[in-house]
Amino acid sequence: MNKVVLMGRLTKDPEIRYTQKEHQGESLCIARYTLAVDRRQKRDNEAAADFISIVAFGKAGEFAEKYLKKGLKIAISGRIQTGNYTNKDGQKVYTTEVVVEEQEFAEAKKSGSAEETSDFQNIPEGIEDDLPFSQP
Repeated sequence: MNKVVLMGRLTKDPEIRYTQKEHQGESLCIARYTLAVDRRQKRDNEAAADFISIVAFGKAGEFAEKYLKKGLKIAISGRIQTGNYTNKDGQKVYTTEVVVEEQEFAEAKKSGSAEETSDFQNIPEGIEDDLPFSQP
């Protein structure tokens, strides 16, 4: 099984490119970004992070292009993919990246007040006794 789940912040805006038109006349969106994922340290409580290369294809790439920005906290699930290529100096370079299968926001949209960021509504006065989960 090859399954990865990560939560972290984008280190910069995604790099977006589109493939040339394929045989069906459509190009494919490819988004690449780096996710800074906190690492728990046992000694001295010092903070550390891993910087993980992420790639999103197709609709996931288009989502990244439209909504993801530097500093945004997101959660993704996907799979690890490895590869290699020979660079211009003739050296073999090995790559490891996470290919996105799902991605979603991991924090509320920032705004001016705490009330605006809450997904919960205030309970109107006078109906507390009618709620099935209220305590006597």
